[in-house]
Amino acid sequence: MAKLVISSNTAWSLFNFRAGLIRALVSDGYEVIAVAPYDEYAPRLATLGCRYIALPMDNKGTHPGRDFLLLCRYWWLLKKERPSAYLGFTVKPNVYGSLAARLLGIPVINNIAGLGVVFIKNSLLTKVVKALYRIALSKSFKIFFQNEDDRLLFEQNGLVRLERTDRLPGSGVDISLYVSREQKVFPIADEEESLKPFRFLLAARMLWDKGVGVYVESARMLKPRYPHVEFCLLGFMDVKNPSAISRAQMTEWQNEGAIRYMGVTDDMKAVLADVDCVVLPSYYREGVPRTLLEAAAMACPIITTDAVGCREVVDDGVNGFLVRPRDSSDLAEKMARMIELSPEARDLMGKAGRKKIEREFDEKVVIRRYLETLAQLR
Repeated sequence: MAKLVISSNTAWSLFNFRAGLIRALVSDGYEVIAVAPYDEYAPRLATLGCRYIALPMDNKGTHPGRDFLLLCRYWWLLKKERPSAYLGFTVKPNVYGSLAARLLGIPVINNIAGLGVVFIKNSLLTKVVKALYRIALSKSFKIFFQNEDDRLLFEQNGLVRLERTDRLPGSGVDISLYVSREQKVFPIADEEESLKPFRFLLAARMLWDKGVGVYVESARMLKPRYPHVEFCLLGFMDVKNPSAISRAQMTEWQNEGAIRYMGVTDDMKAVLADVDCVVLPSYYREGVPRTLLEAAAMACPIITTDAVGCREVVDDGVNGFLVRPRDSSDLAEKMARMIELSPEARDLMGKAGRKKIEREFDEKVVIRRYLETLAQLR
């Protein structure tokens, strides 16, 4: 039985974003070993049919000593397991896992799922990251990108050879798991309070880079005009990230009455079923945000930035609206436009989004591309 090692920077991301791929690989006869730092989702990986190995990783740090230790850990693990191929996701597994696999002569398949803030800036760290990518990816068998902008950026910077790359529709969505929501009627001020309010949702890690501050500022602009509208936030409070929203800041926003923080959830479908519009004003270099794919799969209209990764999911004016990054006034204007649309018009937007997902972002496309690539290694 051919053995595969698949690695990401969290067990959470493997379970939530790669479950369909892992199941498909196991079903196709591969022995799959999932490698990531231990978190509360690690025990759940066994339900996918794979074996889990914990690998400590300083996800946000740039200390050369700790990163060298990570390279050594990958080398020892891959030397012991001797897989037929190494599948890397997220930055450090793509860099240090790929370097270790290369040293051992193990074929590598990378997935570049967004470039983050580092590639927006032009700092010393950016230069270092580019150099590491150039070395790590130079011998990869295949490098998948989730949008064409990132693919061309890597090629133009000499980080990859274009003939070794391919584009995937994000992480894909299992469309059979998502169904359209029932359209709600927005209550005007003089209707009964018992009616459900119009609800916006920003679901992401609580980071400034995700546009959370822009969203809150837009909510402040709209709340006096639309007191029955809820502006919700959902996602991890990632306190280790330098761009993290502090708990004190979140508490201040809630006390002010601008937003409602909903914590975290394992049942995104249930949350989306009670949402009228999903908003992601990110100025982060996204791959293709999973939140937007899930929202569109459930026929939920979207408002997001006209930025790399985000714009791929929205046809402006068809299944949602695009806004300028870091522009709270533009976001507020588009959110007001969404509120003012008739329920029938929003329903048509949602249905257009569902059709777009079925046409362009079905998880089966991602799985098929991986299986075809792995078959070339046999």
